[in-house]
Amino acid sequence: MFRRRPPLPPFPPGAWLVGGAARDVLLGQVPRDYDWLTPDPGGAARALAEGSGGSVFALDPERDYWRVYPSGGPHHDFVPLPPGGLVADLQRRDYTVNALALGPGGEVTDPTGGQADLRARRLRLVSRENLRADPLRAWRGVRLEQGLRLRLTPDSEAALREVGPALAAGEWPTPAPERLRDELHLLLALPGAAQALARLHALGLLAPILPELSACEGVGQGGFHHLDVLGHSLEALHQLLARHPEAGLPLRWATLLHDIGKPPTESRDPQTGRRRFYGHDALGAELAAARLEGLRLPRAEVSRVSALIRAHMAPLPATDPEARRFVHRRRELLPDLLSLMLADREAARGPSSSPASRHAYALGFERVLAALEERPTAPPPLLRGEEVMALLGLPPGPGVGAALRALAEAQALGEVRTPEEARNWLLAQPGLALG
Repeated sequence: MFRRRPPLPPFPPGAWLVGGAARDVLLGQVPRDYDWLTPDPGGAARALAEGSGGSVFALDPERDYWRVYPSGGPHHDFVPLPPGGLVADLQRRDYTVNALALGPGGEVTDPTGGQADLRARRLRLVSRENLRADPLRAWRGVRLEQGLRLRLTPDSEAALREVGPALAAGEWPTPAPERLRDELHLLLALPGAAQALARLHALGLLAPILPELSACEGVGQGGFHHLDVLGHSLEALHQLLARHPEAGLPLRWATLLHDIGKPPTESRDPQTGRRRFYGHDALGAELAAARLEGLRLPRAEVSRVSALIRAHMAPLPATDPEARRFVHRRRELLPDLLSLMLADREAARGPSSSPASRHAYALGFERVLAALEERPTAPPPLLRGEEVMALLGLPPGPGVGAALRALAEAQALGEVRTPEEARNWLLAQPGLALG
């Protein structure tokens, strides 16, 4: 399993490369970032920044924690050697494969057997006490399992299963939302993110962080679906990443959470007994926004995830004019919306799915893609707001904006070309005028 070590940056005086960075080097991989234990963190950080043309700042001045962003490559964190020494620091870490240190001569310090566990592809907690001190390590364990292709030992897996109940009972400290977000983002970035999320659920670690998604288990669907809502959501994410491994985090989030509005909107058709989920797209958009805001995602990303979920049930067009209208109304969400809709469709293989329905769906996609490639330039408006108000008898307010947006769409689609046609079109639209 161990390969030739990649070249290492110069070691600061008296420093050790520790944690995941040391593990990655032993595996022959370039670290995603570098963690250093050193007698003089500030001095080492400033020296690296000066030598690399990078930037340096204090993460925690009181504890003497520093970070450097070189002009190129991953960042470096510098922290002091603990009073108890290097081995004591390693014994306080999460998993044995992370409780490793490399010295400047290539020597390895491994007090917990991490190298043997790497060779055996085992993922083993250093101790249950360390897990209790920072329960976030449970979620990290699932990410390491999937990312490094390891397997939790039975004792470690049993310990991780205790985390959810302990958090629910208030017996263990709850990780900060920002830390949970960062860990989830690292997990979602994995090619096997869907499998990792299924593993989280099996260990009872999904409900504490994404309860709306966990609640989808056991909610049957029928029709086009062969899986319950949770299984379908995870399969949709798998389908997305199989086709679009470059998909950004907002699209991954939207695909994962697109159906979380189904459990609270479930009803039964009184005639056929079939399950219905009216309004699950709108409610799901609200639930996703609230959950992601709680995880402290940036506002712009939350808005995009919510918008994608709200639009994912839009019917695909059956004609070219409908395709142009589809693109005009949703251009800001494309092509991500199509990727979500396709992943949703491909994750559904129920009794209502047929070659004919799949063919019709493919034709709808082709029409939208063709319309998207047209990319028309926005023409100048045919009428001003004052003209619309006078024509329709509207007072200043949102009604004027709605009329102008409707007219702009008609103009973009070529339905009106002159001010006279615009006036006639507006007068013919029900619901725009006061009456």
